Amino acid sequence: MKRTEIKTALLSQEFDNEINVKGWVRNKRGSKNVAFIALNDGSTINNLQLVIDLDKIPEERLALMHTGASVSATGKLVASSGSGQNVELAVSEIELLGPADPDKYPLQPKKHSLEFLRDIAHLRFRTNTFGAIMRLRHAMIFAIHKFFNDRGFYNIHTPLITASDCEGAGEMFQVTTLNLNNLPRNEKNEIDYTQDFFGKPANLTVSGQLEGELAATALSKIYTFGPTFRAENSNTTRHLAEFWMIEPEMAFYEIEDNMDLAEEMLKYLIQYALDNCMDDLNFLSKRLQEEEKNKKEEDKSMELISKLHFVLEHPFERVTYTDAINILKNCNYNKKGKFQYPVNEWGVDLQSEHERYLVEKHFKKPVILTDYPIEIKAFYMKQNDDGKTVRAMDVLFPGIGEIIGGSERETDINKLLKRMEEVGIPQSSMEWYLDTRRFGSVPHSGYGLGFERLMLFITGMSNIRDVIAFPRTPKNCEY
Repeated sequence: MKRTEIKTALLSQEFDNEINVKGWVRNKRGSKNVAFIALNDGSTINNLQLVIDLDKIPEERLALMHTGASVSATGKLVASSGSGQNVELAVSEIELLGPADPDKYPLQPKKHSLEFLRDIAHLRFRTNTFGAIMRLRHAMIFAIHKFFNDRGFYNIHTPLITASDCEGAGEMFQVTTLNLNNLPRNEKNEIDYTQDFFGKPANLTVSGQLEGELAATALSKIYTFGPTFRAENSNTTRHLAEFWMIEPEMAFYEIEDNMDLAEEMLKYLIQYALDNCMDDLNFLSKRLQEEEKNKKEEDKSMELISKLHFVLEHPFERVTYTDAINILKNCNYNKKGKFQYPVNEWGVDLQSEHERYLVEKHFKKPVILTDYPIEIKAFYMKQNDDGKTVRAMDVLFPGIGEIIGGSERETDINKLLKRMEEVGIPQSSMEWYLDTRRFGSVPHSGYGLGFERLMLFITGMSNIRDVIAFPRTPKNCEY
């Protein structure tokens, strides 16, 4: 008999039909005459209750069907007489597919800390929390592709191995085939990269943006969605060494068009989650409320579903960096020393606490900051006529701070060359990029959305390691 997914079975209104379900035992309980198994196959956060008449199926057949074991059950779907579910399966046949030793299986039916689950990331998918997160992650991946496809964008696969550093940060993972125990040297006793696989130093990419610009100057509207890598030695709740980025690039878009697209995309994704993932969102909301019930009221996060609606229901406030600095300098939080990083002068790089203050306390809506100081932004951003700011845009969200960073791109090759020289990027390594300014240059813009940052917002989780299947962080490369 063909297997029926538990999600389908729970939604069925066709009773007394015989079906087959397969999944993993979440828990088992029983009495003298009947046993109950809560079965889950990952298709939904909800379990299907299996009702087993011990007069028909001997209890010894159930002996190895402990929590974590996998089973196949056949029976009739009937209306449930108990609370908590509409249907249940009256089992006529049940088979053990794979046992799970109850003395060794680490996911017994009790609450487990997120720290503990990170140590068994190969099994944490089986918990309600991580099942919900991964289903939501899939939904957001699908929605991102649908959003851009429906608007005439083309998906471009940009390289993971590159000889350029898009951000100029230098915190990159090197890729080499050289023998590290016997490195070749040149006459200056420097490593001779001409003998390496690519004949020059190569790294894992920090961004697909520069290559995305090349495609946008021919196809008009493109987006990339792929893994990126940062060798930043940071163990915070906001950093990963490997994460995923969505980076659209659009020819003929100026900064206002860029902001419009970013706001439209974020609202589309949130609405998609609300329309298609409410069971998982409701579970995660209740989990968050339970986790925060002992916190002071002022320290609690906004309820998850309300937070998502908060973004949908408010137009994003558009504010210049200069105005934001004036707001922060003069606010009581700053004057009373409540910021960890005081705001004293124009030109400082805003911290997450400043960004969240603007969103959560001052404007009480999502914010897009624009026109940042040229010194604190990347070389490729279009310079304003004032000579000291660039047409950058950062989208700020409650609970997160910056969720999107982008800009209109500089099209004046002379300004671009001067800025590259200032930040130490050699022209010789970027001739391919400069050609887009030499041949048919047009106004163009783009932005980057860190996918795991989006997932933190959508799920209400507080640690970025909990919204990706296998987190890569300093000293952690398991699985």
